[in-house]
Amino acid sequence: MNPVKVGICGLGTVGGGTFNVLQRNAEEIARRAGRGIEVAQIAMRSPNPNCQITGTPITADVFDVASNPEIDIVIELIGGYTVARDLVLKAIDNGKHVVTANKALIAVHGNEIFAKAREKGVIVAFEAAVAGGIPVIKAIREGLSANRINWLAGIINGTGNFILTEMRDKGRAFPDVLAEAQALGYAEADPTFDVEGIDAAHKLTILASIAFGIPLQFDKAYTEGITQLTTADVNYAEALGYRIKHLGVARRTAEGIELRVHPTLIPNDRLIANVNGVMNAVMVNGDAAGSTLYYGAGAGMEPTASSVVADLVDVVRAMTSDPENRVPHLAFQPDALSAHPILPIEACESAYYLRIQAKDHPGVLAQVASILSARGINIESIMQKEAEEQDGLVPMILLTHRVVEQRIDDAIVALEALQDVVGKVVRIRVEQLN
Repeated sequence: MNPVKVGICGLGTVGGGTFNVLQRNAEEIARRAGRGIEVAQIAMRSPNPNCQITGTPITADVFDVASNPEIDIVIELIGGYTVARDLVLKAIDNGKHVVTANKALIAVHGNEIFAKAREKGVIVAFEAAVAGGIPVIKAIREGLSANRINWLAGIINGTGNFILTEMRDKGRAFPDVLAEAQALGYAEADPTFDVEGIDAAHKLTILASIAFGIPLQFDKAYTEGITQLTTADVNYAEALGYRIKHLGVARRTAEGIELRVHPTLIPNDRLIANVNGVMNAVMVNGDAAGSTLYYGAGAGMEPTASSVVADLVDVVRAMTSDPENRVPHLAFQPDALSAHPILPIEACESAYYLRIQAKDHPGVLAQVASILSARGINIESIMQKEAEEQDGLVPMILLTHRVVEQRIDDAIVALEALQDVVGKVVRIRVEQLN
């Protein structure tokens, strides 16, 4: 059969890796796909010194690729929300399949894009949008299709994981590690998306839709960053037998779906608690398979390119199949997506770590316990650090049993109102992930 012709839009880190993998493994890829895959056009702003693209037609306009009648599949690797959306919709309108690594695009505009793709009978593949080289989308969408997914939890941003690992292993402060992450290229000059949880929320939104058969709803995901964490919190967590990870959690409950990204204490004997550095991992719990863990490189030139090319192979295989019998974009048939509500964070349930800065006076602990008890919050353990007094206050560390977040919010307001004996209260959620 004639080779399938693809156009790559964006020849940066992932685009360059995709081109190189396609060239280097061309024979192996063709054996898997059933026919050759040829890069027929590249849209780029500037050359990538890591790619030998001599002989491949080049354009500076990504829309040239979407309009090129020779192109069968458009690979969108330019990133962002706006131009990428217009490019993908134009490609779909022109009857072309699309492969993308753009998690922000899918999380925010995926519902519109998938509806248009279904109307036109084309495929939009996006394995590389979540967790780089880890094939977690395929695992949930296909490998676990017999299961009712109960919950999933993931370390899905390598920058945040690198920072927390350095804080734990070397006792370094957050600003110091962030500066190194930027110097190493793990974090952008503006690191907001990484350290405030936005990047992870994009990915979690996608995973939750595939796991639970719900529309993409990024605007309802709760996000909380790691900028307020201190080395003291990391050390206290270790002393209690936990590690702090910046976790994305999606959980099915009777009331609706929890969709949240935040710092989380995880028991240090869990596999996911031992995922360090820039690595990613996603744990999925299904009613039949139980808990399974997917681990690997969450970013990088060739790990992400691996997922892009895997999507290309899937699209090439499917090009001759009946469009109605293809694997649905979000795992469930489009007319079978459910209307489960996304719960506000106040309605989510978790256990909690509380660091309460309080005066070391008789009766203070009783006041704290009374405030918690009045709101139905049970204390699991208490640790006090009298030797670490600061401004006349010492840290009191509490672990609670599981409780609805609104009760914790109310308790924190009441505790901080005791201004004569209590200072700032720091709250971190705890997940057992059994």
